[in-house]
Amino acid sequence: MSERLRILEQVGLLVPGSDGLDCVRVGIDGVDGSGKTVFADELGEALRDAGRSVVRISVDDFHNVSAVRHRRGRDSPEGFWLDSFDYARLRSDVLEPLAPGGSRRYRRRAHDLVSDRILNAEPEIAPAGAVLVLDGIFLHRQRLAGVWDFSVFLDVPFDVTAQRMAGRDGSSPDPQHASMRRYVEGQQLYLAACAPQQQASVVIDNSSLEEPRFLTPARARDTPGIAFS
Repeated sequence: MSERLRILEQVGLLVPGSDGLDCVRVGIDGVDGSGKTVFADELGEALRDAGRSVVRISVDDFHNVSAVRHRRGRDSPEGFWLDSFDYARLRSDVLEPLAPGGSRRYRRRAHDLVSDRILNAEPEIAPAGAVLVLDGIFLHRQRLAGVWDFSVFLDVPFDVTAQRMAGRDGSSPDPQHASMRRYVEGQQLYLAACAPQQQASVVIDNSSLEEPRFLTPARARDTPGIAFS
C-alpha cells in the first residue's frame, strides 16, 4: 500500500460514526493549490470502500456573484477573504440539512462560476448516516465555527501551491508576483485570523502528493495506530 493510500485509510478511520439517521460533516481545508479537491475525492472513495455513504460537495459551487466578490476591487486581498463565498446558502443548502436532526434535503450547488448565475435546483436526499465530505478554502473561519464533526487542514507552503496552480490554471508560479497578491495575501489574512492548523481535527503536510504525512494535531494525537511527526 502506498503512503498516500495509508494516510487516506487512517483519516477515514478517524471520521466519526453516524448517530442513527444523522449525517456526519467533514471539512477538507487548506490554501488554494494544497490538494483539497483530490484529497476529498480520495477520502470519499476510502469511506465508500469502508461501506459508508458519502455526499461530496465543494465550496467552489457556493461562490457569491461577481458583483459581491469584486465589490472591494478585483485585486483586493480583503475582498477575496471576506466576499468570495455565499455562506448563507452553504448553511441553508448543505450544512443545516446535513446537521444532527436535519432534513437531509440538500442542494449541491448555489452558483455557476462560468455564467455567474445563481442556482436553485431541486433538493436531493442524503442517505441516512451519510458522510458529507466538503472541500474548500476558509473552512475554519468564524462563520463556520462548530459545523464540522471532523476536519482536515492540508498544510502546504505557498511556493509549492503556486507551482501547482500554475500547472492547473496558467497563473504565475511565483507567489510574490503581483497577479497572485489577491489570493496569497487574502489567504494569509485567513491564516492569521483563524489559525486553522489549531482548529482542525487533523493536520496533514501535503507538500508531497505521493507521501503526505500527519503533523501533530491536538485532537487526534492520542488516536491508536496513528504516527505523528
